[in-house]
Amino acid sequence: MKSIFLRIYGGMLGVLLLVALLGVGGVHLLNQVRADQHRERLASGTFNLMAYNMRQMTAVDRRQAANLWGRLLGIPLRVRTLEDVRLEGRLESRLLRGHVLVEQTRPHAVTVYSLVSAEDGLVLTGEVEQVSEQLARATIYLLIDELIRYPQEEQAQRLAELKEARQFGFALELVTRNSASLDDDQRRRLDEGDTVMALDRGGDAIRVFAAIAGTPWIVQLGPLYQMNPYPPQLLALITALGLSLIGLTVYLLVRQLENRLRQLERAATRIADGALETRVPDASPDSVGRLAEAFNGMALHLQRLLNIQREMVRAVAHELRTPVARLRFGLEMVGQAQQPEAREKYLEGMDADIDDLDRLVDEMLVLSRLEQGSPALTFEAVDLQALVDQVIAELAPLRPDVRVERGAGSVPESGGAWAEAEPRYLRRALTNLITNAMRHAESRVRVSVHMQGASARLDVEDDGPGVPEEAWEKVFTPFLRLDDSRTRASGGHGLGLSIVRRIIYWHGGRTQLDHSELGGARFSLVWPTKQG
Repeated sequence: MKSIFLRIYGGMLGVLLLVALLGVGGVHLLNQVRADQHRERLASGTFNLMAYNMRQMTAVDRRQAANLWGRLLGIPLRVRTLEDVRLEGRLESRLLRGHVLVEQTRPHAVTVYSLVSAEDGLVLTGEVEQVSEQLARATIYLLIDELIRYPQEEQAQRLAELKEARQFGFALELVTRNSASLDDDQRRRLDEGDTVMALDRGGDAIRVFAAIAGTPWIVQLGPLYQMNPYPPQLLALITALGLSLIGLTVYLLVRQLENRLRQLERAATRIADGALETRVPDASPDSVGRLAEAFNGMALHLQRLLNIQREMVRAVAHELRTPVARLRFGLEMVGQAQQPEAREKYLEGMDADIDDLDRLVDEMLVLSRLEQGSPALTFEAVDLQALVDQVIAELAPLRPDVRVERGAGSVPESGGAWAEAEPRYLRRALTNLITNAMRHAESRVRVSVHMQGASARLDVEDDGPGVPEEAWEKVFTPFLRLDDSRTRASGGHGLGLSIVRRIIYWHGGRTQLDHSELGGARFSLVWPTKQG
């Protein structure tokens, strides 16, 4: 599977199938728990009532009561000890806390446990096949047997007390013959002492009725609901529909993601084929949109680097022609020179041309390192005033007719002019600016240091002809010189200001160009005093 989306679809399908299997197993387990709870609710009241009545009996009376009630229920009842029944620790704890336990022993049979006496460790047990029908008749007889011990007017209250005390899991109520929902045949059977079972109006439950002899009361038990397990066919249909909907939703979401990534793939292929202007839409704020934005930034940077490379190749070819031509001319003249003085003159010129080529190569290498990516910069605290003084002392002798001075600037009395910078590159940038200013100045160059809050600024001004405003941005283009007619006497290769801009860019700052009070141009370097 080479496609990432096929792997995503396959993984999602596996997860959905696993969820479906877990759902089916969970429903099956839930049905078992619900069935156990349903049986416990139906059996709790009856067995609690029998166990409570046995509590005060002797052993012989208990055996007789068990036989009598067993025949009434139609099931064998026994009084056994806890050691005999051998329940698990968890089940035994529940039994001792007064709960009635219903444990399935066969596919269609359960054993019911009810605590008779915790002190003696006695338990009433009975095996029941159909909890609802068998217990209903017996329960109503046991209740009537309990109620007839009380006066007629107290029987309703006593029934309510029994329901609460013995934890019956269904409704118990005393009704009159007129209020009971019975037909004439059912009333007749009640008068004959029979027990009547009637379907509830919804047909999903039964009610059990029995008359208390000598009173107008009828004991109504129920409604008793059957435990309806969740049908597996319906669950399978719901599961299939749910999985289909989830699968369709995932497909649509992943399909959209796939289309957007294919746009990135096509754009990358076109860029690889040379169409560097290719871009992808990046309007979305999600992760793919951020990826597209980063891709466009990479494509723009790549396009700029390749354009710079092409321009540099063309410019280098142009710049190399003049010194190479001079070297060829110097070699011819050296061969033709008759006098040692003339030969020495031509050799000195050739040496100067070689120095010029060496400077050009050095500047090209520096600019290449700065353009390709973030260079290795080691920032440290630099005293800007001391750096300016040092560079001025080194460069001032190169043109004695130009006075290079440090201006007053604006430096706080406390703290001095300290800023974090890469000393070697910052020195190179300042040297290039001062050299450029000395080249175009008439008689004066001024260098000033300014500390402005969290920023540092170096200004280099001259009293030369200045730079036209329309050319303020162009002067930082590699190999661009505003006066193309200048000869070697004007100096420079058009790389110095480009290097300055890239150096201050990697310092997190910017270059500025403006008119100077001296009459020429003012170049400024601005960067944060602390690197983040």
